[in-house]
Amino acid sequence: MPQTAQTDKTRIAVVGLGKMGLSHFAMVNAHPQVTAMACDAGGFLTDVLEKNIKAPVFRDYDAMLDAQALDAVLIATPSRLHGPMVRKALERGCHVFCEKPFTLDWKLSEELADLAEAKGLVNRVGYHYRHVGAFGEVARLLAAGAIGQVTHILAEAYGPVVLAPKRSTWRSQKAEGGGCLYDYAAHPLNLLNWYFGTPVAVSGSVLAPIFSTDVDDQVMSTLRFANGATAQLSVNWSDDSQRKMTTRITLIGTNGRIFADRQEAQIYLRKPVAALPDIPQGHSVKYTTELTQDPWFYLRGEEYSHQIGDFVDAIRGAPNPGAVPNDFRSGAATDRTIAMILEDQAGAGTAMAPPPRPEAPKKRRFFGLL
Repeated sequence: MPQTAQTDKTRIAVVGLGKMGLSHFAMVNAHPQVTAMACDAGGFLTDVLEKNIKAPVFRDYDAMLDAQALDAVLIATPSRLHGPMVRKALERGCHVFCEKPFTLDWKLSEELADLAEAKGLVNRVGYHYRHVGAFGEVARLLAAGAIGQVTHILAEAYGPVVLAPKRSTWRSQKAEGGGCLYDYAAHPLNLLNWYFGTPVAVSGSVLAPIFSTDVDDQVMSTLRFANGATAQLSVNWSDDSQRKMTTRITLIGTNGRIFADRQEAQIYLRKPVAALPDIPQGHSVKYTTELTQDPWFYLRGEEYSHQIGDFVDAIRGAPNPGAVPNDFRSGAATDRTIAMILEDQAGAGTAMAPPPRPEAPKKRRFFGLL
């Protein structure tokens, strides 16, 4: 892969032009420091794009990788295809942004994280809630010990996705990585991984259909973490009481309580915390609008803009020091947690975390130009 000078545009291919892929392509194509191209095997959509945009459009992923001098690939295909596509891009020296879930096999996710780190390549997974100000505030508060020992967590996600029996898509096929667990529950699980790491045990997992025939529409589970905290997971994508996806986290500890969703973080402290002079004793609220730094590049919401902007900045050798940890390694932790829930549900017992893999020797990571 040729080097990209700081003043040159970064060449990024967006692969997979479904709902999220089209959204990502719109942002990447509009980024002033990027030259974008698209790739999708579908005929009708690629025909329409070819007639209406200037960016090159490809139908064959391997042929595009062979023919184009790319700096990065953004993968937004069905989940089953993530692993092999990510590996091919990394082996060609491309930086990679992959939509969530990272892969359907947490061991493969760990291998790809190892490969990306060994090659010094920028790697990201599209868990956009990590870029929401209120959820970032939760991470700050927990790091400062705001509510003391965390004893209980409620992690929720609800929305109106499957409200009646309907025709099959890849999201409604288990083999493709579809279903509520992968599409909805992965988001609050990823937040729990950010705050507490991978659970040490999972129990009481229920994955149940409501309208779907091949996948789950609701997910319930109990997760136990190394710090002693217990989390209840409650997710349902067949809930039309919600206008759109609603994700929220409630945390209870020995010194108070925190609630966060897309709009705000509500805090209650029994006693003030010296490390948090901006948080008073008693009740207080901080809104996402005041917690979010305006991205210099904006299109389709602060969290999505930050996500793409941080990826491009890191590729160009100017990583944002305040960027959230959203790399392959963190995505692999969520894949591992999903695997524990599936194992528990299948065995109707308690799934214990497999022993951690031996940590590879640390190599210097260079986010500059390759």
